[in-house]
Amino acid sequence: MTDETVIARPPAGAALPARVLFRHRVRVGAIALLAAVAYAVLGLVKLATFRATTFDLVIVDQAVRNYARFRPPYVPVLGVFHERGTDYLQLADHFSPIYALLAPFYWVHDGPETLIVAQALLFAGAIPFLWLFTRRVLGAGPAYLVAVAYALSWPIAQAVAFDAHEVMFVPLLTAIMIERYHAGRVLPAFLAMLGLLLVKEDMGLLVIGAGLYLFVVGDRLRGLVCALVGAGAVVLVRGLLITSFGGDSKDFWAYGHLGPDAPAALLAMLRDPLAALLLPFSDEAKVDTLFLLAWPTLLLCLLSPLSLAALPHVLERLLSDRPQWWQADFQYSAFTVMILFCAGVDGLARLLRWTGRADRQGLKLAWAAAACAVALTLVPRFALDQLYHPAFYKEDKAAAAAEAVSRVPSGVTVEAVNSVGPALSSRTTVLLWSAAPRGAPWIVADTARWEFPFGSADDQRNRVEQLQTEGYTKVFERDGYVVLRRD
Repeated sequence: MTDETVIARPPAGAALPARVLFRHRVRVGAIALLAAVAYAVLGLVKLATFRATTFDLVIVDQAVRNYARFRPPYVPVLGVFHERGTDYLQLADHFSPIYALLAPFYWVHDGPETLIVAQALLFAGAIPFLWLFTRRVLGAGPAYLVAVAYALSWPIAQAVAFDAHEVMFVPLLTAIMIERYHAGRVLPAFLAMLGLLLVKEDMGLLVIGAGLYLFVVGDRLRGLVCALVGAGAVVLVRGLLITSFGGDSKDFWAYGHLGPDAPAALLAMLRDPLAALLLPFSDEAKVDTLFLLAWPTLLLCLLSPLSLAALPHVLERLLSDRPQWWQADFQYSAFTVMILFCAGVDGLARLLRWTGRADRQGLKLAWAAAACAVALTLVPRFALDQLYHPAFYKEDKAAAAAEAVSRVPSGVTVEAVNSVGPALSSRTTVLLWSAAPRGAPWIVADTARWEFPFGSADDQRNRVEQLQTEGYTKVFERDGYVVLRRD
């Protein structure tokens, strides 16, 4: 490990007396606990008020439940939707074997509530490692403020507000990877890096990015190995493993505007490099997302080579033809939020060294306070804003939805409207209600408000009428919710 690899450690990083260390642990633990409670409340309220969704909460729930019962991670809700059968494996959709780690929690409580709480704990679990990294670089005071800024950050807010996803593991793993490497503990850092490869099929891009960072700061051999491992993982998982599990590699190709496959896309970018360079800035939503990613650190993450670790994944999003990947509304930015916070801390340390002010603790504290203030100003724009509005805890149609759910017996297969599926997932086999005939003996529909994947509420009403002509009997109707049973 070269001198350039590890950021110069100020006196604040020195060993602390046991009593002081205990107080820090209590305070950091309190921040993490409060964050976990806030995240869990956000997700559990949405579930209880029928604002969680079958796509994707039921998908993950079915996979983890099968792991807990020592079965392959079948996700019938997704397999039937894609017309690939009820024995469709979650690993064929996204390569996320890390979900198996959640299986023991289903032995305590079997239901999507477990996923929401586990996700909250995992996101909050990254806070102590971010605090350790920041304390070592900037001091204890700034470390607390940066920890709070992460806890309030908009990428985490958007992730916890949208069901449960594999991204729940990434901030913790990247925090361990960065903090442990910075502390000179290479083995746990690289184990965390390898853990990323079990999260999703594109996490090899983060490993490639980590390799770029190591190479730039002088740890060239390890950097080269990481980049090769990351690239090999992407090729192996997407080209072999996912297809062997029954998936289709075409499902992941989101660059049709560049070419039908990776070689064609690379050739297209080489033919017109200027257009390729401008593509990440070709839409207002892309520019907004880029700015929102860097602004929580007051743009100082751009001064750190650590940002290179996030670059491949960010480019994967912005070069694609899928607008939901560009936007700040979903969970995708949570994949890189921890890297960018650590890069902001590193960027400030580098800026202070370059300007000869490395010992100015007041400047470090001012930047951390500003980063915390930015996080606070962004709260009203994103999902955590809901927590302090009384209307969030109320849903006028929740009682009707709950009654509709109660009419469905346990152990059956049911086609459920997108917002109702999570309430049935723990005791039935849930399929997503759509216009395609599935033949399930029970159906829970909503005719009052639009639900994915229908085009409109009118389409939903028409589908209910069509089902009644096909032999289904209406056994319940209230506030737009309709329960049908096949005779």
